[in-house]
Amino acid sequence: MACEIDTGNRLAAWLWPFADLFTRPTWQRVLVLMTGAILTPHRRTVSAALRATGRDHVADFARYHAVLNRSRWSALAAARRLLGLLIDAFTGTGPVVVGLDDTIERRWGAKIKARGIYRDPVRSSHGHFVKASGLRWLSAMLLVPLPWSGRVWALPFLTVLVPSERSAQDRGIRHKTLVDSARQMLLQIARWLPERRIVAVTDSSFSAIELLDAVRTRICIVTRIRLDARLFAPASPRKPGSIGRPRRTGERLPTLAQRLADPHTPWQSIVIPGWYGGIDRRVEITTGTAVWSHPGLPVVPLRWLLVRDPLNAFRPQAFLCTDCDADPTDILSWFVRRWTIEVTFAEVRRHLGVETQRQWSDKAIARTTPVLLGLFALIALWADAMNRSQTIVVRSAKWYRKSQVTFSDAHAAVRRQLWADEALSTSPPSRDIIKIPRHLYNRMADLACHAT
Repeated sequence: MACEIDTGNRLAAWLWPFADLFTRPTWQRVLVLMTGAILTPHRRTVSAALRATGRDHVADFARYHAVLNRSRWSALAAARRLLGLLIDAFTGTGPVVVGLDDTIERRWGAKIKARGIYRDPVRSSHGHFVKASGLRWLSAMLLVPLPWSGRVWALPFLTVLVPSERSAQDRGIRHKTLVDSARQMLLQIARWLPERRIVAVTDSSFSAIELLDAVRTRICIVTRIRLDARLFAPASPRKPGSIGRPRRTGERLPTLAQRLADPHTPWQSIVIPGWYGGIDRRVEITTGTAVWSHPGLPVVPLRWLLVRDPLNAFRPQAFLCTDCDADPTDILSWFVRRWTIEVTFAEVRRHLGVETQRQWSDKAIARTTPVLLGLFALIALWADAMNRSQTIVVRSAKWYRKSQVTFSDAHAAVRRQLWADEALSTSPPSRDIIKIPRHLYNRMADLACHAT
């Protein structure tokens, strides 16, 4: 008979901040499912989690499925609790830098109502367009440097499903666009952190005037801007006695493309730490303030920033920041953190089984992927706590030198701890014990902990 893992010790202590969000029976099942999601090297289904915890023959297996498709618990409350834990552990008194990006979970099935056809950002390139059928998720991640890793990590804490336009038409409701969901998420984060300065870093998909105008008084947005964007000087103060509608903008300013081509544009050389790839990079910048306006849309004041490489290794790029007083070096330092978002999406697919779950009900679909993404952040939290008492082992080899801790190392460390707790809790008088050499045990443990 399979040995059941005792989930009432280490994992229960790690997850204790979330215990009051569930009823007592649901909480016990949550511990089992989380243990299975961490330990199983295969698909992250409920069945795989039950097998990993030795509960593949329990009669009440349907109650574990109910945690995702029926039980009453708030994913939003869990996201707020997780954000608080991450901020307490990894951020000081400086700004809270949040990355916002979407990803496609490739899924097929007639029962998946929110499914749509999208451009696959993983398989597509500038010259090759690939479509994918699946679910679109919008995820907010805390972008923080982890000292024991030597780089910035993107830690997901809030992920929401963005249903396709076709599914909205089928249900007869208004379609909520990606920008609409981003606005709601950013304002929700601002309500959770009313006393902190929040910087949100996004790509060009969220460079929309409506979004910037809706959140700029609560959150500083850093994103890309088109080189041909319509930029104006601020409107001059209205004179007393003037009649008619007040002016919204001042005179038209040169576009960023024109400034880039102008030989008289002044450029400043600066060094940006932690550029793409983790190296320090010297670039040339020019910056200024303006208001961004388009007919029929609000007017947004911003700081624009042009960046070019003295060595011509990359094409000139343009950025905007809704905080007109922000330092250009800070703007670029915040923006280059967002490359770790794609790393996180790749890691959760490879190590946490995103896209391998097989839920069909709407509620289970809306919960499972955010839980797996949140598990990425939880493992980083637990690895940080473990690293304070013992150094996390970096998996290396003669042919592959690796000095920095990656997520696979953190995941393996958490797995080892759970397996060690299980081994220590095993009752000694058992006669079903097979003695094996330690070197063989270590090899088996290593393979089991790093299996994907």
